[in-house]
Amino acid sequence: MADESNASNVGERYAQALFDLASDEKAVAAVEADLKSLKAALAESRDLRILIGSPAFNAEAKGKGLTAIADQAKFNGTTKKFLGLLAANGRAGVLGAVITAFEAIAAKARGAVSAEVTTAIPLSAAQAKGVAAALRQALGKDPEVTTRVDPAILGGIRVKVGSRLFDASLRSKLESLKFALKRA
Repeated sequence: MADESNASNVGERYAQALFDLASDEKAVAAVEADLKSLKAALAESRDLRILIGSPAFNAEAKGKGLTAIADQAKFNGTTKKFLGLLAANGRAGVLGAVITAFEAIAAKARGAVSAEVTTAIPLSAAQAKGVAAALRQALGKDPEVTTRVDPAILGGIRVKVGSRLFDASLRSKLESLKFALKRA
């Protein structure tokens, strides 16, 4: 748990530095788009996750790999330089935390609220639209919704907005029932 917290803190610091640099260069939207596509690549590519997370690859190899991806995807110059710096500093492993923190910082700067919705099965387009509408009404702001599938919650939905968590998952309800039965 301490490692996750440390990675998150390091990721937030790097994300803030990247956001400040991108703001100065008026390239926040381009950098955000680059990071969004890199996030998708991380989710889809096991090889990429191994490259950035494995201690078997040194900082130089990680830097070359990330630079090759950036060149192939035609990323903004600021994003390319940042990825090289991240690898050179031996922090490629916190790339996921950097992307998450950057998205939150950029959303806050736009006045939007980011919400992470977790379900046991993928939401249909209509369901996703309904969740976004309910969040818009509850928060009073337009949410930027990211969805995640986690079969471990068994059913229902979990919504995380900032530090607040609304958990209406079947798993949490079953655990509450189990706890109540133990006390009886």
